Amino acid sequence: MASSNSHRPARRAAVAGAMALGAMILPAAPAMAEPFNIPGVGTFDVPAVPNLPIPQFPGTPGAPFAPPAPVFSAGQRAVEAAQSKLGAPYVYGAAGPNAFDCSGLVQWAFAQAGIGLPRTSGAQAGVGVPVSLSDLQVGDVIIYNGGGHAGIYAGDGNIIHASTSGTPVRYAPLNSMAIYAARRV
Repeated sequence: MASSNSHRPARRAAVAGAMALGAMILPAAPAMAEPFNIPGVGTFDVPAVPNLPIPQFPGTPGAPFAPPAPVFSAGQRAVEAAQSKLGAPYVYGAAGPNAFDCSGLVQWAFAQAGIGLPRTSGAQAGVGVPVSLSDLQVGDVIIYNGGGHAGIYAGDGNIIHASTSGTPVRYAPLNSMAIYAARRV
């Protein structure tokens, strides 16, 4: 035991020397903390870091508030895409981007929203889930004339569609033709 006791003074001297050296190399900084309030949780002291602002949350005094970004469905994005083609010419068999037939417009608009649809209105009558006319939402696919025509519900009782030769992509009343099916993709 005498040998381990003889090493203690040397160890203490080494530790004291390292602490003194650290004190000379790293000057002590004042401990700074700022109170930070999280609504509904409490107030906390958060150490301040130079040039690093403390984040602000909505409800915190002085915090900038940004409303949440709106969430758009694929159907809403498809309507926006179709709206960008209002006035484009009708061409039988065309699927965009400069000319369309009815199902080509529906297919192209949904592709812009990241959704792949079949090419024909008859096949589009089977996509997604059926929707009752009293439950329509913007972006629902409307099938007419026994499956022979397609459009996209644009809201307010209107569709966007490419109707026939000589008539460009346009709005039309929802009930302007015999509705066969309404589908939500």
